Amino acid sequence: MPELPDVALYLRALDRRIVGQRVEGFHVRSMSVLRTYQPPHTEVVGRTVVGLRRIGKRIVWELDEDQLFLVIHLMVAGRLRWHDRPGVKPPAKVGLAAWDFPGSTLVLTEQGSKRRAGIWVVSGEEDLAAQDRGGLEPLEISSSKFSEAIRRRNHTLKRALTSPAILSGIGHAYSDEILWEARLSPVKMTSRLTDEESERLHQAVIGVLTSWIERLAAETGDRWPTRVTAFRPEMAVHGKYGAPCPRCCAPVQRIVYSSNETNYCAACQTGGKLLADRSLSRLLKQDWPKTLEELEELRSGP
Repeated sequence: MPELPDVALYLRALDRRIVGQRVEGFHVRSMSVLRTYQPPHTEVVGRTVVGLRRIGKRIVWELDEDQLFLVIHLMVAGRLRWHDRPGVKPPAKVGLAAWDFPGSTLVLTEQGSKRRAGIWVVSGEEDLAAQDRGGLEPLEISSSKFSEAIRRRNHTLKRALTSPAILSGIGHAYSDEILWEARLSPVKMTSRLTDEESERLHQAVIGVLTSWIERLAAETGDRWPTRVTAFRPEMAVHGKYGAPCPRCCAPVQRIVYSSNETNYCAACQTGGKLLADRSLSRLLKQDWPKTLEELEELRSGP
């Protein structure tokens, strides 16, 4: 799922292409992508985009007159494609919608069979505020506000970082990188977080998100971002199961649950303790290795 740095990249690319431009057409291929019906989506046509903003992982267009807003949530597999020619239609299998601008087209696509991406057309700041899950902006809050938010409820650090009701815009990928940078276990409970650990986590949030925003902007330049992904070879641990930790060279571990996984370095983050993988720990039960040493013995066999 595109997270804060990825959405910031899209906003940067959109700013130089659609702000000040008139929406000349709005074509919807899959009506399921429309999550609101009043105002109708056709109200967008003929309006000029006067500003952009981000609400969590949502991209918001501000349109002229009557405080009309268009909101796009890409969810897991939604992506935006830019074409320097008008009249491009959404592709048959993956296309959801397209917006015509003078001499160009923006297309929303979504890979896979599940249609999760959504478009909302809302009128007024009050209705727009309903899109906000309430999480604080992680790059805009003080250390004390961060500590207060993260400790308000007793969650694991992984859940606290990725909850849109606590912090805005952080998902599975960047939370893995943040926790690795902070040298903290993803399953450590927020109630057990010391003041020093909370400050370290806050600094890791700022450092990781800021560095990735800058890195992605430098990589893309003036081009349209075509490589928006949760898995990047430059990442330290996310998606790197089995690869050597770039800090200590111990193999990166994972916790698998549902369709997601959490990646971490046991040596750097959990004092060498392996966190139980739900599927494997059910299989191995009492034989589940508790340390990296036990894991190596299990892998090497008798």
